Amino acid sequence: MSSILIDIKDKLSKGNLINFEEAMKLTEDSIEYEELLSFANKLCKENMGYNIELCSIINAKSGKCSENCKYCAQSSYYSTNVQTYPLAPLDEVLNLARENEKQGVHRFSIVTSGGCPTQDDFESILEMLSVLKKETSLKLCASLGSITYEQALCLKQVGLSMYHHNIETCGDYYNKICDTHTYEDRVYTIKNAIKAGIEVCCGGIIGMGESMEQRIRMAFEIRELGIKSVPINILNPVKGTPLENAKKLQPFEILKTISLFRIILPYASIRYAGGRMFLGEYQSKGFNAGINAMMVGNYLTTAGNKISDDVEMIQSMGLWI
Repeated sequence: MSSILIDIKDKLSKGNLINFEEAMKLTEDSIEYEELLSFANKLCKENMGYNIELCSIINAKSGKCSENCKYCAQSSYYSTNVQTYPLAPLDEVLNLARENEKQGVHRFSIVTSGGCPTQDDFESILEMLSVLKKETSLKLCASLGSITYEQALCLKQVGLSMYHHNIETCGDYYNKICDTHTYEDRVYTIKNAIKAGIEVCCGGIIGMGESMEQRIRMAFEIRELGIKSVPINILNPVKGTPLENAKKLQPFEILKTISLFRIILPYASIRYAGGRMFLGEYQSKGFNAGINAMMVGNYLTTAGNKISDDVEMIQSMGLWI
């Protein structure tokens, strides 16, 4: 094992976390790729065990978003082929939740497009969550855009256990991705949820033109917020968006990024999210690079693997659902 990894292993074994400078050393050419992944894998198994948490979502309201995030097919600023529709009815949400629960899903999230929910939509979503709480044993999540502290309290009262709100990228790169709202606006929503006693799922997207250093900065900013669930999305360039011609990341770089997030955030759930299909035949290798949770089923605007296929892949790795 390299001297850098030995020093980091010793530091982590004493309950300490690594700093930014140490994380940057892990990107040096002297660190062998397989050694880095192996280290992250051991760290993951020691701290998080062999269980893989599964979550799924329903894209309950699609398109016509007022924000101009350059990666997003649902932004009203861009001409894409995304399907648009209003808030889904309760029975559709409940039926999908029940179906996913039968297939082994632990968490279920209601996701809506838009900068923030309308009052009518918010009240309908509160009703949905209340029914889901009574009719399923799923842990309930939501991703509704920007919310106030008062809205977070309402979500908490009807049984929401986790709110999803990505920072998407690090603070010093955010204005390259969106300028209709700020990085600070995203942090404000995250803090509102935390203040209301709701856990927060917060990660980002890699492959939007950011450097590895900026990805590492994002990981530290997430850690500073006290986040324990961190989804890693890989950009799926959408025709019609400003990032439609973004260079697709290679499996090597994706897995290396995952391993760095694990080492920076040793006690968090590092979650496979959108875009993992770009790993191709190496998708299962993420479970040996620091992944201990995953989103299954379909994503917001793209199709995912069948839940049964993901379950089979996980079990083939000697891991548990």
